[in-house]
Amino acid sequence: MTTPASKPAAKKVAKKAAPKAGAAANKSEEVRKIATAMKEKGEQPRPSVIVAELAKKGVAVAPAQVSIVLKKMGFRPLRKRKGAKRASAPKSAAPRAAAKPAAGGVVSIDELLAAKKAAAALGGTEKAIAALQALKRIED
Repeated sequence: MTTPASKPAAKKVAKKAAPKAGAAANKSEEVRKIATAMKEKGEQPRPSVIVAELAKKGVAVAPAQVSIVLKKMGFRPLRKRKGAKRASAPKSAAPRAAAKPAAGGVVSIDELLAAKKAAAALGGTEKAIAALQALKRIED
């Protein structure tokens, strides 16, 4: 009878998984081939489409890897420019003054234009506000 201590320790041998039929040795090269073919057809190479095409061939590749390969090929911009201007809507469609209605109710555009002219005649908005506050004290 042999004891477990007397047996030589069996070493575990890691075996590499054999590539599936039709699998490429270089995934990046397969991505390049598909992306080039798509570009020649006039299509935009998208990572999700390329991953699906490679999955049909039995090649497992991550969308992030495809994206990196596309960037290195020049099909994707490397990064966004800091100074690039985008066409977008203004942050606030309504002006701040319209957010708070006046004490007497809603102020019309004509009234706002008249107030602007009055403020300009008094030498600015601060002076116009001071004058209106003084007027309010006199009226009360």
